[in-house]
Amino acid sequence: MKVGLYFGSFNPIHHGHLIIANFMLQNSDLDQIWLVVSPQNPFKQSASLLNSYNRLNLVQMAIEGEPKLKASDIEFRLPQPSYTVNTLAYLQEKYPTHEFAIIMGSDSFENLAKWKNYEFILQHCPVYVYRRPGHDIINNFKTGTIKILDAPLLQISATHIRNNIKQGKSIRYLVPDKVLEEIERNRYYL
Repeated sequence: MKVGLYFGSFNPIHHGHLIIANFMLQNSDLDQIWLVVSPQNPFKQSASLLNSYNRLNLVQMAIEGEPKLKASDIEFRLPQPSYTVNTLAYLQEKYPTHEFAIIMGSDSFENLAKWKNYEFILQHCPVYVYRRPGHDIINNFKTGTIKILDAPLLQISATHIRNNIKQGKSIRYLVPDKVLEEIERNRYYL
């Protein structure tokens, strides 16, 4: 089975994430997409993050009934902050019959050379890159399999959603209905 690993804070998950995941399933050789909730991204401040388990719960709600999408808490059991190379090595050992690929936006791809042991990642895992507004895809890597997919360009961001919540503005249509209800019920991001 070929699994696309879609890493993210998912703070919160929104329709943009789901559209990208679905696009990757429909337009690549991936059999499943695992949405890997990162408890602590080394490039982001932890103070702005909702609790890891609450974010995982929102992802699970968002993909309920989608058999090819899976919410993963694998990084919850690994040392913090979360480094993709460590997660990838762990998954390859735990699931030796699976083939893994990494899904990332062009904004993350721009910073790939700054990732811990990025050479190992490129040697052992194909990278599927989708365009993000304002971030061109320039592949300067000499090794590795980089697949560029022209996914829909969406200007939905978790930061925008969190700001709307803080300002008392609606986030309807930006997140799945179940996610909206859970955020409102628990007063997340206020």
